[in-house]
Amino acid sequence: MEERAAEPGFWDNPDAAQAEMKKLAALKEEIGQFDLLSGRLRDALELAQMEDDGLYADLANEMAQLSTEVEQLDFRSMFSGIYDREDAILAVHAGAGGTDAQDWAQMLQRMYLRWAENEGYRSEILSLTEGEEAGIKSTMVSIAGRYAFGYLKAERGVHRLVRLSPFDAAHRRHTSFVLVEVWPDVSEAVDLVINESDLQIDRYRAASAGGQHVQKNETAIRITHLPTGLVVSCQNERSQKQNLESAMKVLRARLLALEHQKQEEEVAALKGVHVDAGWGNQIRSYVLHPYQMVKDHRTDFETGNTAAVLEGRLNGFMEAFLRFMVVEAQAVQ
Repeated sequence: MEERAAEPGFWDNPDAAQAEMKKLAALKEEIGQFDLLSGRLRDALELAQMEDDGLYADLANEMAQLSTEVEQLDFRSMFSGIYDREDAILAVHAGAGGTDAQDWAQMLQRMYLRWAENEGYRSEILSLTEGEEAGIKSTMVSIAGRYAFGYLKAERGVHRLVRLSPFDAAHRRHTSFVLVEVWPDVSEAVDLVINESDLQIDRYRAASAGGQHVQKNETAIRITHLPTGLVVSCQNERSQKQNLESAMKVLRARLLALEHQKQEEEVAALKGVHVDAGWGNQIRSYVLHPYQMVKDHRTDFETGNTAAVLEGRLNGFMEAFLRFMVVEAQAVQ
């Protein structure tokens, strides 16, 4: 990759060159981590061979640190999917439950924005449709950072909330459902051809809040991919061009996810393994009444600290899911 970057004409296509340099920087960082750990391990072994009791405390401390860092690298090795290192696009859709479900969708949007902030990732709301009384009907968020998709793919599915409804005059217990979708943001360098003739592009005025400029001009974009029927929209940017670029980014991600889903189903059929193409039942339940519990039904990972989860402390669930997927893949093989 370094040799290609040094070739004349490499920067003739700036977008492709930038994507290549981004990959090169990520690989260098990863290799650098292994080289650094290998060097520290060699130094520690040399100290151990000296058999000097005065070095024991320093050696024990260094080995404890090395052990922790190696465990982290071992965990990262589970990000073996082709797009696990990529940025992510996350969508939240209110399901059954009326106003409660729309409020639940807004709670989940906040939860994922807080998670991104906790992890040092950049987040941007691409589109948002507000509910009639409270909450939101749907939202789409771009989350950028290394391994963003690798982590967030654990969140795909239906999320169930059980609580005393703040919208019920009798304050009864309600159950609400929200669908979360996640796609890798692969707009930079993917061999995916989208023909302009396959697109129907509609321009309209944004319906949600956004200032006078958004309300008076047709800045919102809706793209329909005619062959598949996929529809994406974006209205949060101030210019029509920016909304069009964001909508195309989402469309590329969804088309790629659709293609990979087909490939996985074909491979599974050849292996005789059943793959559920639908979202199925809830993947996770958040119970706020009569007790406090968040439980993932795929891995059985659970916690009673619901407040921390809703503040974006999700890594325990994500890591449990990744380990679960490794075990499942080994079982299939």
